[in-house]
Amino acid sequence: MTATPPALRVLAVDDEPPALDELAYLLRADARVGEVRTASDSVGALQELEGGTFDAVFLDIRMPGLSGLDLAKVLARFAEPPAVVFVTAHEGAAVDAFALRAVDYLLKPLRRERLSDALARLAPSAARAYGRADGGGEGDTIAVELGGVTRFVAVADVRFVEAQGDYARLHTADGSHLVRIPMTLLEQRWAGFGFVRVHRSFLVAASHITELRVEPGGGHAVRVGSGVKAVSIPVSRRHTRELKDRLVRRARDVGRGQP
Repeated sequence: MTATPPALRVLAVDDEPPALDELAYLLRADARVGEVRTASDSVGALQELEGGTFDAVFLDIRMPGLSGLDLAKVLARFAEPPAVVFVTAHEGAAVDAFALRAVDYLLKPLRRERLSDALARLAPSAARAYGRADGGGEGDTIAVELGGVTRFVAVADVRFVEAQGDYARLHTADGSHLVRIPMTLLEQRWAGFGFVRVHRSFLVAASHITELRVEPGGGHAVRVGSGVKAVSIPVSRRHTRELKDRLVRRARDVGRGQP
């Protein structure tokens, strides 16, 4: 018999009373939430956090004094930090929210369905949102900007990442997305998702590698994907041995029936 997960204890923070009341109402209406506390600013939120442990904080971004982004940075220093879900009317901070390892980014006016999706992510994500456990769930996403609209791309759909200055271009089977996140940060964050550095300019999802071959000049390259959408990516000499070892281990694990 499967054990029922414990009800979530959450803190809702917003400086606008109507928005805070609506958020608290929707949270309390969800069966996965056991207790909801509220605060009208970051100072009040910190006072609530001093008085008890929360599984998640649903946080507005633009607030007087300490902003939601600033508060999230403070929470990240906690020994047992809660997961953070941003709830905001502003689309432009999604990339900053991802950099702070937010579980989700909800836009106002808040829809019950989107809030439900965020709560569903909390069960597997609350413990790992700030690195307290390994990542790798299929539901993990990264926020990208496309034509002024914030969209979420599943990490599992990203085949490889290409460094472009202070930006990184995420390549999927259907296209690419430019995000303002340094490659080194993605390398650290996505190691648990099976991404491996093969070149100073490329980070590749090992699960999408279909071939490692020797090039005519003696160097190596990996083939990512299959068919007409397959891409060849160079492998630098310093990363070749590590990549070979990783692919051998993966093949061995698959042969043993391990994921």
